[in-house]
Amino acid sequence: MNLVTRRSVLASASAAGALAALSGCKRTAGASRTPNIIFLMADDLGVADISCYGAPQIRTPAIDGIAKNGARFTQAYANSAVCTASRVGIITGRYQYRLRVGLEEPIAPSSPGAIGIPPEQPTLPSMLKQAGYSTYLIGKWHLGFLPNFGPLKSGYDHFWGFRSGALDYFSHQNNGKHDLWDDDREVEEKGYLTELIGARTAEIIRGNKQSDKPFFISVHFNAPHWPWEGPDDEAHSKEIGSANRDPLGAKLATYIKMVESMDQQIGLILKALDETGQADNTIVLFTSDNGGERLSNTWPFSGKKTELLEGGLRVPAVVRWPGRIRPGLVSEQVIIHMDWLPTFVAAAHGQVDSESPSDGINLLPCLTQAAAPVNRTLFWRYKANAQRAVRDGDYKALKIGANGYLFNVVDDPLERSDLKKKNADIYRKLTEEWNAWNSTMLPELEASHTENFAAAEWADHINTPAVDGKAIDDGGDWPGLAPSP
Repeated sequence: MNLVTRRSVLASASAAGALAALSGCKRTAGASRTPNIIFLMADDLGVADISCYGAPQIRTPAIDGIAKNGARFTQAYANSAVCTASRVGIITGRYQYRLRVGLEEPIAPSSPGAIGIPPEQPTLPSMLKQAGYSTYLIGKWHLGFLPNFGPLKSGYDHFWGFRSGALDYFSHQNNGKHDLWDDDREVEEKGYLTELIGARTAEIIRGNKQSDKPFFISVHFNAPHWPWEGPDDEAHSKEIGSANRDPLGAKLATYIKMVESMDQQIGLILKALDETGQADNTIVLFTSDNGGERLSNTWPFSGKKTELLEGGLRVPAVVRWPGRIRPGLVSEQVIIHMDWLPTFVAAAHGQVDSESPSDGINLLPCLTQAAAPVNRTLFWRYKANAQRAVRDGDYKALKIGANGYLFNVVDDPLERSDLKKKNADIYRKLTEEWNAWNSTMLPELEASHTENFAAAEWADHINTPAVDGKAIDDGGDWPGLAPSP
């Protein structure tokens, strides 16, 4: 049973109805044509790097417009604090720890080559394809390499983008190796990567104007992931060469230009929808794959990418669907990446694969029917520093290394007030929930890759050691947990 909170009391009158609606994928009254769907995703963007989430220096009018004309979620989570694992959760609609590839944090050059999304695994694009959609991925994949894995093997009809975790914005190389593809054919193109992604997406939208099939386009930007290069930084790109991870290039002014360039491309994508008359019948979602990296703004949360603190997990999430989602809706519903699969499949009047049921929920009642927020119990783990987390209602139990904590993340979003001793019963309940959930997932493996940011690289991570790559077998014990009576 979930914990009772202020919000759950207020929502109790309609929670039962909302839960019933969340479980279904039925076509709702007044639905018209099957909608197109565009899934816009940034890479390593902080939750507060968007104007409508409080960014003081960055201007994002296109993304803000999605929120103004649709919904903005205030409690949106990533499936993981790093990209590959989150992308597994997104594409499968399930906890990533159910698949071997989901243990990679992230897939790295040292990761075994036999790791990736299995072609037989049902995915969001494959389910939408079964519902009659044309499916496209433009941008980042990072879920396994040829010949065994790739977008075309996992439900996408067409792919234009890159397979690795990051790409130089001008040379289109990852550590000296060229990595730009049109389907399974390697291609050479000139231009700033963010702009190329925007242009290719707009081209697809215009090309589908006369199609009798709806489209699903995953637009997975590289921005604002390193290397930190703005649209005018081609000279710097040539200077750093194959050294993609360039700490010396980490300048806030450059970061701002990268985010604003991405927003400009999103504006061009939205303009293509308007000019082709497809805007009113298209769902547009914008989010990020995980929390922000070193240059990002995660206020009012602490923590960054690779950390299960709120700043490593909280992401922006804005979505519009003209005529179905009320403009200006602000939702306190707790959501997570894997909710988008059942939500989009429901909007498409499709069916979630019975052999791979989603661990997420259908958000359409919340978005289109003003359903009250419902309580969620969500779980995470991250191998580096033996991190574990569970959120139940407003409370979150967190483990980092040898330390355990309990926070009310609604009252204390910075996670500064440890309630573990004051509310020992709640701490015990949450840790027991996490242990029960974890027993149903794949175990951590010493062979899997994991990353963190240590004191040698980040000055504010005082005494944080670099990971040794070994899985931590803590026997299910949480620090500070007294034996049961």
